[in-house]
Amino acid sequence: MNRIYELMFIVRPDMTDEDLDKLISTLQTVVPASGGTVKSVDKMGKRRLAYAVRRFHDGIYVLMVVEGGGPAILELERRLRVTEPVIKFLTVRVDEEQKRLDKIKKLRESKKKMSAQPAPAPEPSVAAPAPEAPTTV
Repeated sequence: MNRIYELMFIVRPDMTDEDLDKLISTLQTVVPASGGTVKSVDKMGKRRLAYAVRRFHDGIYVLMVVEGGGPAILELERRLRVTEPVIKFLTVRVDEEQKRLDKIKKLRESKKKMSAQPAPAPEPSVAAPAPEAPTTV
């Protein structure tokens, strides 16, 4: 079963661009071998960390979107765990969230269509004659 995952990892700030590209290409070759596909890779650049990790205060962030099953993700995480320049990583499954957002979007669209339709005009009501008061003689 193919699912969509976001894999964010942070590498050492002193890593060169050539080494980073080599690491990314290595990870990209692992995914198809495990039965998955890499949707996109986004190098987000060097950023400040919220707290020191392995005595580093900065890191280079990389976001990889992967579609595949469990074996592909397990192999990616195993490789990230043993790769020395990687100081932190996190994998998040996003396909369930995407389904939920699509459902909400569809619901909003249907509500928008209903509100765009003109409201039916009220029918003119025929006033019934008022009952006359009884007369006593």
